[in-house]
Amino acid sequence: MPEGTTSSAAPRDPQALSEAVREAMYARDHAAQALGIAVPEVGPSYAVCTMTVRQDMVNGHDILHGGLCFTLADTAFAYACNSHDVVTVAANCSVTFCAPAKRGDVLRAEARETWKAGRSGITDVVVTNQDGTVIAQFRGNSRSLKGSVTEVMTHG
Repeated sequence: MPEGTTSSAAPRDPQALSEAVREAMYARDHAAQALGIAVPEVGPSYAVCTMTVRQDMVNGHDILHGGLCFTLADTAFAYACNSHDVVTVAANCSVTFCAPAKRGDVLRAEARETWKAGRSGITDVVVTNQDGTVIAQFRGNSRSLKGSVTEVMTHG
């Protein structure tokens, strides 16, 4: 490389970039780590997060607390809309709870960024259990900021 030029550490291949973003974000995602949320799949505008419902996650009705279901969906939303290595945050989110999740259920939140224009985007997330039952439908509106996720997470 010629003297005076720099090289970004972030990969140029969209899939590899999504994976680099996942690694950078997860290293500091203490909430996801504490809740046992894993991020087994990522791609451009796409992410899957999983979580097993533990006893400390159920409410007084002995079903998953709605806030924790929202957190799982919100986490998948974050990984999908940040997959392009541009710092992106939630501007608005909504969730519709469709069925209860119970202790021991293994939940899967699949997020797809369905629209993006300029700095705004929409990401839809479907949360299902191990039987494929839809637990929740989530929609997040995102807003991109300045900065690289991998650089912010690595150096900031």
